[in-house]
Amino acid sequence: MSAVADAVLPAAGRDSLGARAVRQFRRDRAGLVALAVVGAYLAAAIGVWLGLWAGDWGALTGGKWEPASAAHWFGTNIIGQDIFARTVYSTSVAFEVGLVVALAATALGALLGAVAGYWTGTLLDEALVWAMGVLDAIPFYLFVAAVAFALQDSPYAMQVGMVATFWIGTARLVRGEVMKLRGIEYVEAARAIGLRPGTIITRHILPNTTHILLVQASIAFVGAIKTEVILSFLGIGIRDGVSWGLMIEESTKEVLAGYYNNFLAASLAMFGLVMAFNAFADALQDALDPRKVA
Repeated sequence: MSAVADAVLPAAGRDSLGARAVRQFRRDRAGLVALAVVGAYLAAAIGVWLGLWAGDWGALTGGKWEPASAAHWFGTNIIGQDIFARTVYSTSVAFEVGLVVALAATALGALLGAVAGYWTGTLLDEALVWAMGVLDAIPFYLFVAAVAFALQDSPYAMQVGMVATFWIGTARLVRGEVMKLRGIEYVEAARAIGLRPGTIITRHILPNTTHILLVQASIAFVGAIKTEVILSFLGIGIRDGVSWGLMIEESTKEVLAGYYNNFLAASLAMFGLVMAFNAFADALQDALDPRKVA
């Protein structure tokens, strides 16, 4: 019974730590402001998903390069499409790419990192560490672009390329944390009562790496959005639809003609989301830091 109690005890501790982390985050005004800004972007994306607005982003509702007006808040592009509608719709695309990549890369990194950390020193651990080193040695954008180009017939080619690299940082951090956790008393107690390694990892070890996974997921989210913009600008990212990257690529022709609305709309929208999410991630990291949580 004592072994079972020891195995259950950390869960209660995590609840207490989570409550203290929430209180710590609520004291961070910059973090709260950043969360509100991210929430506004998310609300815009949800509205697009529900079909409430920006569904007509492709409609030719104006003339060529019309200036900002009551009818077209950000003006129109070269073929008369409303730039504001395209910018709002692109927000949903950014969240789709960011969330898919962040969740998939974090989950994969957590799983492989936990396996490597639990069986540290074994052939399996050495193989995973070697694989991480090899992938790290390849220039990031070159590798993602190569994967996206190789899978260009798939609508998720770009996301697969990003997940194939973004999991490495999470795996390294989780591996180090698991190497410490595997020797703690409640994990040894779980082994003593005959629990399988898979159960120990998923039930008693990985939940104690939540603070790492949350921060890494937020970092992957921002990285995915920036990578999508770069790849779409290069022509190997989003192909069907519209995104901030495609808008910036389109604006390269317009800037030469002295028209900057398309470029400014996409650039400032991306800048606002990335800056707000970075500030939110910093505040979240501080709140989850055991040394700062009080």
